[in-house]
Amino acid sequence: MARPRIKDVARHAGVSEKTVSNVINDYAHVSDRTRTLVRASIEQLGYRVNLAGRHLRKGRTGIIALVVPELDIPYFAELARHVIREAEKCSLTVLIHQSGADRAHELAALAGFGSTFVDGIILSPLALTADDLRDRDGFPPTVLLGELLEEGADHVAIDNERAAYEATRHLIGLGRRTVLAVGGVDAPGLGTAEARTRGYRAALAEAGLAPGPAALVPVDSFRMPAGALAVARVLRDGTRFDALLCLNDQLALGALRTLYEHGVRVPGDVAVIGFDDVEGGRFSVPTLSTVAPDKAAVAKVAVQLLRRRIEEATDPDATRNGTEAGAHSTQDRIVAHRLVLRESTQGRGEH
Repeated sequence: MARPRIKDVARHAGVSEKTVSNVINDYAHVSDRTRTLVRASIEQLGYRVNLAGRHLRKGRTGIIALVVPELDIPYFAELARHVIREAEKCSLTVLIHQSGADRAHELAALAGFGSTFVDGIILSPLALTADDLRDRDGFPPTVLLGELLEEGADHVAIDNERAAYEATRHLIGLGRRTVLAVGGVDAPGLGTAEARTRGYRAALAEAGLAPGPAALVPVDSFRMPAGALAVARVLRDGTRFDALLCLNDQLALGALRTLYEHGVRVPGDVAVIGFDDVEGGRFSVPTLSTVAPDKAAVAKVAVQLLRRRIEEATDPDATRNGTEAGAHSTQDRIVAHRLVLRESTQGRGEH
């Protein structure tokens, strides 16, 4: 049986094809009686909107790419779920690509993978530089996640420096005086780790605490094994500490395991806080205190910004007719975060 078309729905409902289109697009000026009649015909005939045709008529594919460093890092997996949910509301399909934090892969994504099959890209870069983001004429619209690399691109993030400051201040407020930063970096830069390290140092300075030479604990990756190994190394070296600020929850969960294996009580001896509020931290023993970014808001804002850029790129009238105010000004959007305090800093029954 041939797939039903709009003309079939119109004939069945006894209305014009334009009226059927208005109902499908949920235009307000259609009467309730007509809307009900058309929807009944759509249901009875099994009509489905041809999204591919709709997108192609506008010079689009209806596909956007989400490019993240590692899909098996829970934060990025959870973020991807939110991005897919937001994109579905706009009838967009999400292609997910793992860059491996490799500059060549990130550059390929930035260039639209050398083809025109994606309308736009949401990219969480780790290896790109500001220079990589300049002179991008002809490349797909792009929204960046994480720390701001270049003012010429739309960007969505939490205030990582402020969040790390608040998390460190929480530890200091518990009476902790020797706070180590697991994953902290001793270098200037625009990355997330650099921003969180700056916030950590600002909180220590405000409290009059001088970080020791071992205050920044380097890691090879931001995974649980790296956190476990880093804390084992600190314990083996005899470094004294009573709190850990871990720059993501994976490092914190690894740290918790090592502390447990060495008989270090959490939070009695050492308080631990992470970043990202991933699901695993809600079920660890003890449960993990963390900085919780509003991942749903990150996804919503990123999809909205990208959709606007796609419309500008494929519909010149969108800017000329004034419907896109400030269309050419890039957006730097900061979304909310909050501290979620659990057993790893508060203990049982204290939160």
